[in-house]
Formats: sequence, C-alpha cells, structure tokens
Amino acid sequence: MPHDHHHDHELEFDGTSPAYRRALIAVIVLNAALFIVEMTAGALAGSRALQADALDFGADATTYALSLWAIGRPLHHRARVAQIKGLSLAVMALWVLGLALRDALAPGLPRAEVMGAVGFAALAANVASVLILMRWREGDANVRSVWLCSRNDAIGNVAVMGAAVMVAALGSGWPDLVVAIAMAGLFLSSSVQILRRAGAERAHHHP
Repeated sequence: MPHDHHHDHELEFDGTSPAYRRALIAVIVLNAALFIVEMTAGALAGSRALQADALDFGADATTYALSLWAIGRPLHHRARVAQIKGLSLAVMALWVLGLALRDALAPGLPRAEVMGAVGFAALAANVASVLILMRWREGDANVRSVWLCSRNDAIGNVAVMGAAVMVAALGSGWPDLVVAIAMAGLFLSSSVQILRRAGAERAHHHP
C-alpha cells in the first residue's frame, strides 16, 4: 500500500494548516456536546447502542484534542498520539462488547422513540463533522485517524436509528444489542487500521 513506502510518509498531509486546525476545533466542540447528550439519553432510554455511540463521541473529542496538540510536532510524536487513539478504540470496543453480552442474558426493552430522536440529532452533527473534514480524509496516521473516527460516528448513528425502528417494530431489545456489538466490531477494525499506520510511521522514524 502507498503508505508503506518511506518517501510517501514525508509527502502525507500532517495537519499543519490553519484551516485544518479550525475544522478540528469545530469537530471537537460538536463531539463533546453530543457525548453529553447521548450518554444522558442512553441512560434514560436504557439503550446500549446509544451509550456505545456516546462513548465514541467522548473518545473522539478527547483524541481529537490530542491530534490538535500533535499537529506540527515530529513524526514520532504524531504516530504515538495515533497509537493512543487506536488503543482507546480497542478498549472502548471491548467495554461495549462486555456490556452487550451481559445484557444479552436478560435483554430489556429500550425506549425506541428516544433512540430514534437522539440518533437523528447525532447523525446531523456527524454529517456536519464529516463534511467539515472531507478535504483532509487522507494524511498521516494522526490525520487519518480523525477521519476514520468521524466516519465511524456517522455509520454508528445510522445503525442506532435502524435499531430504534427494529426495537419498535419487534418489541424486543435484541436489535439494540446487535447494533452495539456491530459498533464494537467497527471500533476494533478502525483500531487495527490506525495502529498499523502509526506503527509503520514509527518504524520509518526509527529504521
């Protein structure tokens, strides 16, 4: 793949642009706000899928702030920040998976109307984030991880809304748990991608 070649590392966008910094700050604010809204709504509605999505927002707001700090710093610093993000995604995936499997033993019935309404609001915020970051979806591990996390959020919101429809239609909490488990899988997949690229960048810095 192109990012495995040494000379390509030096050509990849590293985030050093005022426009990118402004875009990142806007996305951090959006993610922090949605973390609070979704975590509260998830607890009130009894929805693991909403709580999984809220955790994604919270982790993104934190790691995007790390990305902002890493901009302009040496490659090994930026790669290390990307590795922290990759590991945090893996931890979050395992936590969501654990909760979902525990609930699978005695699934409750989440409030579908809360799931749907909050999922729609979160989707609107994430589509805005994706559009803001669209210009910078390729770059070093740090820049790339920001794009992958934003994309994951949008996919997660669509899944939460789908789960809300299925919960209402079937009168069962299983769709909520299935979506939570699927989101955990998506987090793990992105974690592997981020860690691979960050590892390649660190290896390039220390041949």
